[in-house]
Amino acid sequence: MLFAVTKRQLILLITLFCLLPTQVYAANNIKGVRIWPAPDSTRVVFDLSNKPEFSYFSLSKPDRLVIDFANSHLSVALNDVLNGDNRIKKLRTSQSTKKGTTRLVLELAQNYQLSIFPLAPAGTYGDRLVIDIYDKNESDTATASVNIPTKRDIVIAIVAGHGGEDPGSIGARGTYEKRVTLSIAKKLEALIDRQPGLKAVMIRKGDYYVNHDRKTELARKSKADLLISIHADAFTSSKPSGASVLVQSTRRANSEFTRWIANRQKESELLGGAGETIKKTKDKNLAITLADMKKEYTMASSYAFAEHVIRQLKRVTKMHKSRPEGLSLAVLKSSDIPSVLIETGFISNPQEERNLTSSAHQQKLAKAIYTAVDNFFSENPPDGTLYAGTQLKKHRVRSGESLSVIAKRYNVSLNHLKQKNNIKSNVIKIGQTLIIPRAE
Repeated sequence: MLFAVTKRQLILLITLFCLLPTQVYAANNIKGVRIWPAPDSTRVVFDLSNKPEFSYFSLSKPDRLVIDFANSHLSVALNDVLNGDNRIKKLRTSQSTKKGTTRLVLELAQNYQLSIFPLAPAGTYGDRLVIDIYDKNESDTATASVNIPTKRDIVIAIVAGHGGEDPGSIGARGTYEKRVTLSIAKKLEALIDRQPGLKAVMIRKGDYYVNHDRKTELARKSKADLLISIHADAFTSSKPSGASVLVQSTRRANSEFTRWIANRQKESELLGGAGETIKKTKDKNLAITLADMKKEYTMASSYAFAEHVIRQLKRVTKMHKSRPEGLSLAVLKSSDIPSVLIETGFISNPQEERNLTSSAHQQKLAKAIYTAVDNFFSENPPDGTLYAGTQLKKHRVRSGESLSVIAKRYNVSLNHLKQKNNIKSNVIKIGQTLIIPRAE
């Protein structure tokens, strides 16, 4: 049935249509705001229904960041999202001159370095706009010995994988990888800091995200001798299980090496102790030779340490890979710091998910990694370190001696003595030489 509409009624309908709330027709919905404070930065994440169209500008006196979301609607309250962050004083709306634009204002405590970029959908998240707020006059969050003593500590940088809005893999029981990795990392930190001559530096201390370039930057500022990145594996099937240890692939290492050499004037610090020589020499062949020697040493050290880790991990958990595996991984790209990534198990496997949430199992994993660190640097102590200045004791087995008797004599645990010497049983032979670990 058709209805006749008068001209006056038509004008009224058009007027009412124009007065409808703009959010009904907005192409993008700002449906969430998450804020992740870190020691030297804060990350703000806007969750969106579609890819953002945005522009931004900064204002001073007072310091503010203004973001305009085109053709959008805000459907989340801003009152309770700050969580006591000390860099953002207030997050509020403001009026934009452009129709259909949502203007948000971050009132900042001071003038910060800002990085603003969109992120495509990934995992459980949809489209996002990310704002990273960095301290300009930052003090190193990962502190190290600036005045290096005569016998310095060996510095171990520990990276707990993922964090903040990046949960990593999620197990069937809802276990977040980022929580497992941080828990294991903290246990490893405690073991390392308890050992004279070793010092742990946590790259991530809480639930926030640190990008890959920042991880190696913080490790380098801490003068790290080794970088350990801790993760939990996952697969589409629940069947795979076991731990594995990854090192940088030769192809990725060579690619990064080529880039560093091309920019050696700016990036000499990425090339280790010979960096200044590499930077200043006019002999390109000498620069390439020195840098290549450093790269090869770093890769060889990474692989050697990875073998130590596997040797210890297989004592406490099943192994998915029995040898170190080379992959192209951003967190392992440093040419001057030996680096490994440890997959502690499959969070997608129900049994291993239960293990990875067990504090006792986490402690076993941490102890295995710590033992690998101790053994590796006992055999390969960097010059000028306490480890280099302490000669390892050796004992030649005599008739009538047992492992327990030798352990008691040197005031070390039986398990530590066996681990140090890679002994699986209690059987030893007369004339066998044992390495005596440092007292625990």
